Amino acid sequence: MNDQAEALRNMVKMRMGQDNARPTRIVTITSGKGGVGKSNFSLNFAITLQRLGKKVLVFDADIGMANIDVLMGVSSPYHLFHLFKQDKTIWDIIQIGPSGVHFIAGGSGFQDLLELSSEQLDWFAEQISKLQGEYDFILFDTGAGLSKETLKFISAAEETIVVTTPEPTAITDAYALVKMVKSMGVNASFKLIINRAVDRREGIQTADKINLVAKRFLQAELPTLGVILDDPNVTKAVKRQTPFTVAYPGSDASRGIEEIARRYLEMSSPEPVAATGVKGFIHKMFKLSR
Repeated sequence: MNDQAEALRNMVKMRMGQDNARPTRIVTITSGKGGVGKSNFSLNFAITLQRLGKKVLVFDADIGMANIDVLMGVSSPYHLFHLFKQDKTIWDIIQIGPSGVHFIAGGSGFQDLLELSSEQLDWFAEQISKLQGEYDFILFDTGAGLSKETLKFISAAEETIVVTTPEPTAITDAYALVKMVKSMGVNASFKLIINRAVDRREGIQTADKINLVAKRFLQAELPTLGVILDDPNVTKAVKRQTPFTVAYPGSDASRGIEEIARRYLEMSSPEPVAATGVKGFIHKMFKLSR
């Protein structure tokens, strides 16, 4: 596995000097509260997009609760801290997960982001900008709730997927997150995922409820990407440290993810929303950080 990962990283390095016109879409995945399955969704969504022919990088940006690598049962020798110290390049810290999906492990790195020197910020920006054109999608799995760091990602990304469940507290917190972002004058593009629904009807009713309130009080549209049914196989997969789309590809949750991924690709325009890609993301991110 390590040899394969090293080979794949070397292949990416060889492409650095090539002219690559592939548009790269930056997506933030967040939630109003913890425990709604956000990271599990991020990982399995990435794997499914990869299976559908897209090249995907998952960036674990959940400060203090980074667990993408744990969900995969993959050991991550490098993470953001090594990049900030300028010990490693962006290609060195990219790891390879199931189905060939690429990921960058989190840890304490994003907290350090707020205390970087100008020189370190410039190095970080230079390294991240090299991802432009290497991936179709870069997914930032942020922390739950609206921290300063999460707001930066939502503000800089081209779109944000909000994961929630039919539980009243999760619905309230998801709406509160959107409301807070809008109140700060951030022009964010949101999409909604309803996870752990008893059935499709409950999921659609939950989405409709949130969307109705958002339209009425925030003048905001929250298109629904889809519904994922409550599935015991998800818990089994977590215990096995294997993504559920890999461990149980025929499960209700896996079918739900595939339906969502296909719908997402249909809804996505051929070019990034703001036609800015990674460089535009970096510009916005560090404009907010300086």
